[in-house]
Amino acid sequence: MRIPRLPHFLAWGACAAFILLGSTSAAHAQSNGEGTIYSRFGMGTLVEFSSSQSDAMGGGGYALRSLNYNPDANPALWSDQVFTRLSGSAAYRSTNAEDGQGNSGRLSSGNVQALQFNFPLYQRSLGVGVSFQPYSRSNYNATRTGQEPIGPRQDAEARYETSFSGSGGLHRLRGGLGYRVNDMLSVGATADLLFGTLERRRRTTWTNTQALRNTIVSDGVQLSGLTSTLGGHLALADVFAEDDAFSVGASVTLPANLSGERYRTLDEDLARDTLSTERGDVTLPWKGRLGLSYQPNARWTFVLDGAFDPWSTFSSDFPTGASEGSPARFPAGGTGTLADRWRLSTGAEVVPAGDDQLSGYFAQVAYRFGGYAEQMYVRPDQETTLHELGITAGISLPTSLSGTRIDLNTIAGTRGTTTNSLVRDRFFGVSLHVNFGERWFQRRKLR
Repeated sequence: MRIPRLPHFLAWGACAAFILLGSTSAAHAQSNGEGTIYSRFGMGTLVEFSSSQSDAMGGGGYALRSLNYNPDANPALWSDQVFTRLSGSAAYRSTNAEDGQGNSGRLSSGNVQALQFNFPLYQRSLGVGVSFQPYSRSNYNATRTGQEPIGPRQDAEARYETSFSGSGGLHRLRGGLGYRVNDMLSVGATADLLFGTLERRRRTTWTNTQALRNTIVSDGVQLSGLTSTLGGHLALADVFAEDDAFSVGASVTLPANLSGERYRTLDEDLARDTLSTERGDVTLPWKGRLGLSYQPNARWTFVLDGAFDPWSTFSSDFPTGASEGSPARFPAGGTGTLADRWRLSTGAEVVPAGDDQLSGYFAQVAYRFGGYAEQMYVRPDQETTLHELGITAGISLPTSLSGTRIDLNTIAGTRGTTTNSLVRDRFFGVSLHVNFGERWFQRRKLR
């Protein structure tokens, strides 16, 4: 007798928790987000999310085929769709930062990771995908204190506290198609809209005098533009053993030209003035993704993935701020703070039951783990190469709702260094993913 899957009330309870976390964290994330000072540079911290399955297996999955998920990083994989799918993801992350002098700080936050909607036009032949998720986040907070002489004779001291913070980021709205050419080859393409606002603020508060005004100087840039992603997938069977499956997947995102406006504002005593605005363009680099996937049997899946972004080719024609009223340089520190980025990841998934639908509940749960190494694309001192290392893990719970799974993932890692007056981050995060799947838009056959 088949053991019942996760009860309906647990499935809907997880959905309610996801909605609650997503709705409350959306506003909170605007001030804290990932909580790293490195998000001050470039376009902020880059965010990549393909599916909850690949997220727990190192974060790649560019060749990972699955009927329960529709990976967003390679549109060619959308051709495999059987179910109409709606997926939502929310995450919580805590970051501890320290420098070489022993100073430390902590920031934590919740964020909506992604919303995805996919459906087949022709089952396992032609599929449609739509997604909305962050492309980058700029979120940090640092404080400096000191004192300044004031008065006609400069014989008094005014203590001040200056906080430097960042918020906002770019979002990506994606839509596209995946088409299966034959049993071995699939291709796909998307149209991507990038848009958003990045803002840096400098708040100065005088703590022991009212003779000086508290001020907030904000420098921001609003950008938008289009790009496209092309993907391919090659599926082979019986390569190393009978009934195994070996896949190769690749995708390329074209360079994106974003246009927008840069501004500087000044807040004094609840009054906000716009000091200046300037229009300009920036060009984001192309992105290359390559992945391998191997399934020796129905129980095990292994992935190996690589990514490369030549951020040294980033360009901006926004003029450099030459006066106090002009907006600050964008990106912060200039283009010399950007470097080519690469990322390597690997992971595995095991489902003890394999294809046996009569096995016990926990034998049908998917257990996942992985890890990654990344050379970061920001280099604040224009000399030191920074890296990020992380490990991932997760479980995927089947439910009594046909085609629906609830995934719980975790991540832990470190980025940066305390040498050369830089900062090392140690981070930990958990995430909840709800993946609905039902058969829609299919004609019933008459008996």
